Amino acid sequence: MRPVSLIPAVVLVAALAAAGCDEKLADVAGPSPNLTPTFSSISKEIFEASDSSGRAACTNCHTTVGRTPAGGLNLLSGAAYGALVNVNSTQKPTLKRVDPGNPDGSYLVHKLEGAPGIVGLRMPRNGPPFLTSGQMRVIRRWIELGAKND
Repeated sequence: MRPVSLIPAVVLVAALAAAGCDEKLADVAGPSPNLTPTFSSISKEIFEASDSSGRAACTNCHTTVGRTPAGGLNLLSGAAYGALVNVNSTQKPTLKRVDPGNPDGSYLVHKLEGAPGIVGLRMPRNGPPFLTSGQMRVIRRWIELGAKND
């Protein structure tokens, strides 16, 4: 009989724990409230758009429109995924630009966070402002989930 009486308590604890972890992405994404951990969202909200903090769009420099893209990285829609995922970085060839499932081993994350050992400057080059910790959390989550082209 005793184990049966514990079932309601276990269910209640599980429900409370799940509710505590259910934060809205808009609450962490800061100046990009529509940002979700999908490639299409990151491309639209981060690569191709400035945000309310004044951060410049990545495609200001990483474009083939009227210029050679900075670092040879074109982040325009249609080209960005193929230029990022499972592609060796030109600055750190031992690292992939985006290594699916491994945000800490992805050079894109290193450049956006200004990690020690990056070549050149933290991105965006004309920052601050840089991406917020919430925006970075969403990008890291997309990479953790396998960096799908979704």
